[in-house]
This record gives sequence, C-alpha cells and structure tokens, in this order.
Amino acid sequence: MAVHADLRIVEHDGDGIDPAFRAAVLRGFGERQKAVPARWLYDLVGSKLFEDITKQPEYYPTRTETRLLEDNGAEIARLNRKDLAVVEFGSGSSIKTPLLLREVDAAAYVPIDISGEFLRQSTRSLARLFPELPIIPVEADFLGSVQLPASVRNLSFLGFFPGSTIGNLVPRSAVDLLRSMRQTLGEGSRLLIGFDCLKDESRLISAYDDARGVTAAFNVNLLHRINRELDGDIPVGRFRHAARWNADWRRIEMHLEALEDIDFTVSGRSFAMRQGETIHTENSHKYTPDEVRLLLQTAGWTPIRLWSDPSADFLLALADATEDRSAP
Repeated sequence: MAVHADLRIVEHDGDGIDPAFRAAVLRGFGERQKAVPARWLYDLVGSKLFEDITKQPEYYPTRTETRLLEDNGAEIARLNRKDLAVVEFGSGSSIKTPLLLREVDAAAYVPIDISGEFLRQSTRSLARLFPELPIIPVEADFLGSVQLPASVRNLSFLGFFPGSTIGNLVPRSAVDLLRSMRQTLGEGSRLLIGFDCLKDESRLISAYDDARGVTAAFNVNLLHRINRELDGDIPVGRFRHAARWNADWRRIEMHLEALEDIDFTVSGRSFAMRQGETIHTENSHKYTPDEVRLLLQTAGWTPIRLWSDPSADFLLALADATEDRSAP
C-alpha cells in the first residue's frame, strides 16, 4: 500500500496533550457563555461517534451529499485538471473520499485531520481500496494555513471539504478558513465543498438530536475527554445534550446544559455553573445558494458550478481560486 509517513504538525506537551486543547478549554470555561470550539469534539471516540451519527435516519446531510457525489462525479471529474492532488480538509473517516477518487485523475491524496489516531486508521482503510495511489496523511489543525508535503507541491490541487463542516464556523470565521484554504492550495487550485441548506426547523432539530441519542453521546464525550486529558473532575452525569435553533444566526447550536448547580476543576482551575447554564460546543449554519456564492467570492473563490438535490436539502459547490489582481 502506498501510504507515506505522515506529516505531524500538531504539537503535544510532555503528557502527550495538545496544549491548544488545554488553552481552548480553560479560555472558554472562563467566559460568561462557556464554550469549547467544535473541533475538540473529535478525539478518537468522538470521531467514531460522529461516523455513527451520519448513519442515523434523522441525519440527512451525509446521505444527500453522498448521492450528489455519486450522481455528479463524472461531471466533477470533467471540470478538473488531470494528474492532480486531492487535499481533504478534516478528512475524518474519508467515507465520501472514494466516490471522488474513483472519478478524478488523482496523482496523490493528502488527508488533513487534527485527530491523528483516527486519521491513521482511516488512511490504512483507504489505502486498501487504492493500493497504487500515494497517500500522505497530515496531522494538523486545518483552521490555519497548512504546509503541504514537498512531494506534491508540483501538482495542481483540488481541495475537498465535504460534510457541511464550513457551517460550524460563524460567517467571519468561515471566510477566514476559506481564505486560509486558498493560501494552502495556491494559485490555479480548485475547491469542492459541501453546504447544508436552510430548511424547516423541526427537521434540523431532529437531525442534531436523534432518537437513539448518538448525537447526545458525541456531545457529552467532550466532557469525558476533558476529564481524561486535562485532569478534570466534571460531573458528566449532571449535564444533558441540547440542540437549539437560533433564528437570528440561522444555525443549529449544540449545548451541554447543567442540570443543577455544580462546581468542578480542570487542570487545577476551579469553575462553577448554575442550573440551566450551558457550555456551547457547536454551531451548524444553514445557507441559501446565493449566500454560498457570496461567501465563496468574499474569501477569494469563484464559483464554477453548484449541484443540489431535488429537495434542495444540500449543496455541493466547485470553485476556482480567484486570480490575484492589483486592481478591479
């Protein structure tokens, strides 16, 4: 199998803990509205739970995006250059990746993910499907510009960002991320990206609070991770998962709500929460096609083609890196 040694950009302290995780939790717990960025939901357990979420009947995005890739894969391939490197941001288990790699003429595949252990597991599985394809995993936080491996820098790039993960970010941060991807991939690159579309509130709530409680377990796992990795004593059983629709921001919010007044410590620091207070863990913004075009254009990407399903539940967009110009 053509799996190359992975490039590790995530740094860990002497205890094997990512110091950025510790800093994010301590900073977020010190704010009036306690919050932890959504990327820290994805340790090995969290990543596996998320893959289980995508199989739940209420969770339409994965099924819909998969069908879009299956139905439009040949056209996506025609619109892209030959002999390119596919760079996937936040690759996770790479479930949708084979659909793309079977269509495009890929000379290499570069998955980027912050969860190193899960990244290496999924890479081995993908390598068995594509034994001749060079695969170079990069363990990194893709929210910033990432230095791509030297072995692929002479290729053209197709960025792949499926799963509507862009919706986890508030619009200003989404623009920053898309600009960072533009910097990572460079001139002449393209980006294939998924967006979840605005729809009925009841469908959105059920997608993020499934009947089996998988999403709840995914959310609560963050507290277990904090206790395990950051020497916390959070009483996990005194929290519940809550999914809420925020109409002003047009987003689903995930929270961990305290069921009673509690005190706890994390990394030697003390915190307190009153009953009903929450830890805000994730957003999922929903977009219209016009908003998708505007977001991409603002961040330096020129939309080429948009694909959507008959119910307009989900949208795939292919965009060109907008040419740098000195004037209009």
